[in-house]
Amino acid sequence: MLTPLVAALGLAWALATGGAAAPDLVSDPGALVRYGLPAATLLRDLALALTLGALVLAAGVVPARAPSWAAAARVGAVGSGAWTVASLAVLVLTAANLSGTPLADPAFGSQLAIVATQLAQGQAILVSTVVVALVATAAVGVRTPAGAGWAALLACLAIVPLALNAHSTGASGHETAVSSWGLHVLGVALWFGGLMALVAIARRTGPELPVVASRYSTLALVGFVLVVVSGVANAALRVAGLGDLLGTGYGLLVLAKAVASVLLGFAGYVHRRRLLAGLEARTASGTSARGPFWRLVGGEVVLLGAVSGVAAALSLTPPPVPQELPPAPTPAEVLTGEALPEPFAPASLLTQWQPDILWIAIAAALAIAYGRGVVRLHRRGDRWPAGRTIAFALGLLVLAYMTSGAPAAYGRTVFSAHMVQHMVLSMMIPVLLVFGAPMTLALRAIARRRDGSRGVREWLVVLTESRWLRLVSHPVVAAVLFAGSLIVFYYTPLFELALSTHVGHELMMVHFIGVGYLFANALVGIDPGPNRPSYPLRVVLLFATMAFHAFFGIAILSSETLLAGSWFSSTGWGIDALADQRTGGAIAWGIGEFPTLLLLVAVAVQWARSDAREQRRSDRTADRTGEAELAAYNAMLAERGSGQPRR
Repeated sequence: MLTPLVAALGLAWALATGGAAAPDLVSDPGALVRYGLPAATLLRDLALALTLGALVLAAGVVPARAPSWAAAARVGAVGSGAWTVASLAVLVLTAANLSGTPLADPAFGSQLAIVATQLAQGQAILVSTVVVALVATAAVGVRTPAGAGWAALLACLAIVPLALNAHSTGASGHETAVSSWGLHVLGVALWFGGLMALVAIARRTGPELPVVASRYSTLALVGFVLVVVSGVANAALRVAGLGDLLGTGYGLLVLAKAVASVLLGFAGYVHRRRLLAGLEARTASGTSARGPFWRLVGGEVVLLGAVSGVAAALSLTPPPVPQELPPAPTPAEVLTGEALPEPFAPASLLTQWQPDILWIAIAAALAIAYGRGVVRLHRRGDRWPAGRTIAFALGLLVLAYMTSGAPAAYGRTVFSAHMVQHMVLSMMIPVLLVFGAPMTLALRAIARRRDGSRGVREWLVVLTESRWLRLVSHPVVAAVLFAGSLIVFYYTPLFELALSTHVGHELMMVHFIGVGYLFANALVGIDPGPNRPSYPLRVVLLFATMAFHAFFGIAILSSETLLAGSWFSSTGWGIDALADQRTGGAIAWGIGEFPTLLLLVAVAVQWARSDAREQRRSDRTADRTGEAELAAYNAMLAERGSGQPRR
């Protein structure tokens, strides 16, 4: 009953603040559009959250053999259908609102086509709607946790075009705003959407209710953290520095929101822990657990409302930093949505930052997960090598710096800085992460589920055993992807696409890290993976790939053609772009020496250890059999020397 009440209050707020009661007399599309657009938008957002929450429950929370699993899958299918219809309504009403054309006007059809195909906002809604329709089609056929997981991933993709259009491309801090908006929506979907789905299937849950509620609690915690972190990151765009943070009402409210959110999160955690213990006790004794369950739901709604209230107060407070661009934006601001950093100096390595909230969140999540795994093994009495932990932590630190530090600040507008970022992302960070053996740690630290549901461990096993991953992780295929993608990326329009679009830029970094990880894992990996070749062949494969890499650097160093010329010649630096490109070629040629040496040493060490293990195995066999193999071999030699056949 609480969820519809929250939706109704949200709808009333949207209608009151969305301009429905105060029409623009110059281009008023009519009351239906004025009142319908905020209502349709709210319904779309609720359906989005419900769909993603229900699919995530079906993918990794609810036991597959329980009746509540089928209920969760049905909720996901119904939610995706409602999401599709609401998205279509938002597209139609947005077209009417932007064009100022009433829906009954004969010219509205042509206006709808223009908005949907030529305006960025309409294109984003149209693309999202098409993806949502695919989600609805897939959700109807979901019969397994794996199907629910892939449908949930597709639903996440439907959020991307909306996130890209949620912030003006030319406004300062565009990429941070886009990433934070996407993470915010994802957090709300996991937290509030999971809660709505949990309420929807509550009547179908039986003895599994405590387990489902406990797993949802973890999901809600992840969603809460995403909501708070993304909200603070978005607010930080409007605060120029410590003076604005402490000396303005907006800055103080940002601090208040952060403190209040932490306190609310702690209170919610304590509330969940107590009620979850009560759920387990009641279920074990055969008593109905409905009372504690609904108190858990009520607590989540109160927590959601409190956090939303602080956020609403923040949104109504004018920020100290104006969000409009200056009258004459620099070329870099036009191209990237970010201000051009100061001219590079050695100190810039520490002073220039351009935080990427997405990669900071990824690095932080991996660090927390890895740390929890190590602690869990330690408490169990198992040993985990400290060197692996150090290597993985160092890899994550370098990852955070390369995606948010000086290489990121200069990498979009200076080719040489981009090449530094590329080389480290593809050649150094993957090696450090591979040495950390994260998959082995996860498989050892995370308990196997016995109820048919798929947790993190089960999904990791599915991933490692998939035919697709086996193909791309094959040593030869990984080497071809690692080396060949250099040509495909830099000598096609993909390079400029990665520079000019936020999604392209993020996918570029995913690709660099991914192919580097596959290649390093094929050569020196500890984790379960491909059938690795013999050590001599690994050395040959390493030298062949690195030689190709060196030739790539030489080709750029000697090139007379500017790669992505229309981009690097327009950033406003006033430097010789071709000379800087040659510097980037020299970096590509030279910077690979250290990772190559590191890989070579690792292969040599593993080779030596493999020989030592084989020798120890042979010695144990000899001790056990009284050196029977050696005696037989000597007897064979003696027989051949005497020329007498052995009887």
